[in-house]
Amino acid sequence: MDNQNRSREEKLIDLGADDRLLSARVAREIGELREPFDHYPFSKGIGFWIERHIRYAALEAKMLVEANRESGSWRVALFGTDFHERRVHQKRLFYSLPCRPFVKFMYLIVWRRAFLDGRAGWAYAVLMAIYEYFIVLHTRELRLAQRQK
Repeated sequence: MDNQNRSREEKLIDLGADDRLLSARVAREIGELREPFDHYPFSKGIGFWIERHIRYAALEAKMLVEANRESGSWRVALFGTDFHERRVHQKRLFYSLPCRPFVKFMYLIVWRRAFLDGRAGWAYAVLMAIYEYFIVLHTRELRLAQRQK
């Protein structure tokens, strides 16, 4: 099979009960779903969602601090021809924004129109803003620990 029909990526795998995260290289075929994919992120309750996102935030903060990324380019983020390159620059710019949790909240409520989903849309936007704030807090904590070493 040629490389155009294969995906190669590095994923972090949450093993759940063991509270361990593993990094694994995955090579697999790219396919299409024939049926809609139903995802129920709150099926185990809001507490489970919050606990999981606290772990995700810690992991994401660790990756941000270790990467110590250079800043993104507005030109590439908005007008780049390659989708993946554009996305990398968009993420770099997003992580450098002040008040990032509020920006995320407004993006979801206004741009993605979460308000049209009623109470569920508002709740989701608030939870995602809280998740962004968890990332901010974990990042600060890690950078402070680095400076104190």
